[in-house]
Amino acid sequence: MFSRFSKSVIVCAMLSLVGCTTTESSTVNKSSNSQSQFGDLIISEPLPIDFKKEIALARISDFLQSDELKPQQRAKAFYDRGLLYDSFGLPSLARLDFNRALRVNPKMADAYNFIGVHYTLIGQFAKAYEAFDATIELKPEHQYVYLNRGISLYYGGQEKLAIEDLTKFHEFDKSDPYRVIWRYLAEHKVNKTLALKHLKENRSAIDSTVWGRQIVDLYLMNISQSQFINGLTKNIESQTQLAERLCEAYFYLGIYARIYNQPDLALNYFKLALATNVFEFVEHRYARRELLETRLQVHKNNLVKDELALQAKQDSK
Repeated sequence: MFSRFSKSVIVCAMLSLVGCTTTESSTVNKSSNSQSQFGDLIISEPLPIDFKKEIALARISDFLQSDELKPQQRAKAFYDRGLLYDSFGLPSLARLDFNRALRVNPKMADAYNFIGVHYTLIGQFAKAYEAFDATIELKPEHQYVYLNRGISLYYGGQEKLAIEDLTKFHEFDKSDPYRVIWRYLAEHKVNKTLALKHLKENRSAIDSTVWGRQIVDLYLMNISQSQFINGLTKNIESQTQLAERLCEAYFYLGIYARIYNQPDLALNYFKLALATNVFEFVEHRYARRELLETRLQVHKNNLVKDELALQAKQDSK
């Protein structure tokens, strides 16, 4: 949230309903060694671009043509247009405008925060950390910089530092299930037993009516993947809500599949998350990063299989 399968196959027969689209049935081959029959997979229509945002983009672009703008106005306009580009899924244009905003106003903390996110997305972690550090220096009370820097450290292989940031972010609001999950994911890379212990403890602060607690229950194995998927449409009232929930759900299902060494299955979950077009969600931002890392995992698994097969062949001679 926070806006703020190689050989697996999903067979989806979609029925158009009022407000959402679901599948009649779907079978997911989890790996070459095992198969799992899920309940109905839920598929949403990709979110369309909001025409009001398109109009706002045109107006800001016109506004920036004025020679009479004060520096603060110009910096804010570049920043606002960057946010719009970001919401359209145009990261290069967004990054360009955030940098323009900072050239006009080097003290714009929020622009540094977004620059850090975009450097993380392209794997330039050192630059990302510098941007996040600048955000904290300018605006120490900025909560989400700790989430964003924590995620950047997580993907940058600095898990212990990631735990520090994501724990601090969690402590700002212990009732938020997404803060609990991201803390768990970082801790899981360092100490699986302790991560699970903290996850169980932190679950108690999450209200039972909050849908995100289902993600926590999935990771704790309080519910099965089938139960998790079957509950995805609960209390959904619009196509937008459906797309947003599925973006979150399939992203965390993908990571769950990776944890249990089912990379082929994970690939498809991440693709489903990306297919929602919920560009502003953390889950959509990093689904492509997860795709890259999962493909590397598949490649490594295949190399191990090839080595074992070659060794077995040599031993049989």
